[in-house]
Amino acid sequence: MTEVVHSIIRHLINIPIMIISWFVFFFSVETSFFTSSVFSILLYIVSNFAIKKLQQRSIMKKYNLTISEYFHIQKQLKEAKAKIRTLNSHYLKVRSFSSFKQLFDMNRLAKRIISLVKENPRKFYQAENFFYAHLDSAVELTSKYTLLVSQPMKNNDLKIALADTRDTLESMNSIMEDDLKSVLASDIEHLKMELDFAKLSVRKSEQGALYLEGESENERKTSKYK
Repeated sequence: MTEVVHSIIRHLINIPIMIISWFVFFFSVETSFFTSSVFSILLYIVSNFAIKKLQQRSIMKKYNLTISEYFHIQKQLKEAKAKIRTLNSHYLKVRSFSSFKQLFDMNRLAKRIISLVKENPRKFYQAENFFYAHLDSAVELTSKYTLLVSQPMKNNDLKIALADTRDTLESMNSIMEDDLKSVLASDIEHLKMELDFAKLSVRKSEQGALYLEGESENERKTSKYK
């Protein structure tokens, strides 16, 4: 269950609690309008915090994570999102379609990896290189490229540097594709196992049906000769 869904659930629970508590404070306890409003808002905040902690503990239990592991992964996700925003800021600075596509592909891969880790925090350990090194390199190289391409004068050294940076960015895209494959590896393996099991079940079912059909035919032949 995603963070957005968790947030929606908290609001769906806490908004009615806040409204009902306001009526209780205002009519039953007979506090003033302002005091009732303050108490109900405070209750909303406390309830929201408590439910959020319960949701976090549920995720930690589901994916067998310690408290330190969970919050470390959340920190890495938050930092990764900030780096993605930096990548997005370079879209209008590139000067060619190929460079734009290169940046688009890099952004898409990074967002996909982050999304998968948000859904399953345990997958962070399959993408540690992405979070600790590859995304940083992608942001740094893209910043360097947009800086070089914005220079009005382009001598041979600058042209060589631009070409090298483009080639390195292309290599970085391939590396991030490998990161995505690593994150998806366990899902693909699980899917293969499920497909193998399904095929085995279908074969057994077909064999059982054929056996019963043959048995029925023998029974008919036996009854015919009696």
